Amino acid sequence: MNSSIAFPLLLTLLAGLATGIGSAIAFFAHRTNVRFLSFSLGLSAGVMIYVSFVELFQQADATLSAEWGAHLGTVVTVASFFAGILLIGVIDRLVPSFENPHEMHSVEEMNRRPHDRKLMRMGLMTALVIGIHNFPEGIATFMSAIDNPTLGIAIAAAIAIHNIPEGIAVSVPIYYATGSRRKAFLLSLSSGLAEPVGALLAYAVLLPFLSPTLLGCLFGFVAGIMVFISLDELLPAAEEYGEHHISIYGVVTGMALMAVSLIVFS
Repeated sequence: MNSSIAFPLLLTLLAGLATGIGSAIAFFAHRTNVRFLSFSLGLSAGVMIYVSFVELFQQADATLSAEWGAHLGTVVTVASFFAGILLIGVIDRLVPSFENPHEMHSVEEMNRRPHDRKLMRMGLMTALVIGIHNFPEGIATFMSAIDNPTLGIAIAAAIAIHNIPEGIAVSVPIYYATGSRRKAFLLSLSSGLAEPVGALLAYAVLLPFLSPTLLGCLFGFVAGIMVFISLDELLPAAEEYGEHHISIYGVVTGMALMAVSLIVFS
């Protein structure tokens, strides 16, 4: 495997394994730093939204317009964008509300009555659901890094931040059910492995057929996925963990950092 493929796969793996960071925070921190977490989730949303509209959507439109003409290229770009939103939206809709990983958990919960076996199913289902959610994120990170490693690093970092509270969401109920920090940590970590699996699927299925048209459609598709994740998961979670203004400061900071990095490293 050449380095041009190995680097995007490594980025995707690291982003997925960030669920383990969330699990470790749940085990070793004495309290949840809600202000920091709120700012970080807002920052992640800012990065994703800026990248989606300023970079990915524009690249998709330019690539598809060069292949299909200005009007039809824009139509296909918009269709690809909303197809990405539709996919992640359907996945999200199929998840039962009581097992949805959007349900926030805090470090303080680790100190409340462990060994509740009834929560084992909830923890396992949360891990499964997060794995399903992470699958298209892995494709998004991999395909972005294939074309632009700098962009791939930014997206991987944003998704890694997004995965931290998901790690908490898995580890808390598993620890409740088993009383084992080791089991909770390993299951939390494994839920993030769906991202490199998504990357491997993209490598095996999409890369051999990669053309300007497919690449443009994928850019639009990935942009749609990331906008939905930002609006449906990151911003509501940032609001729930902390104050409104802190999350918005994070969004603006994320956009500014992304803008500067794209200017400096492009």
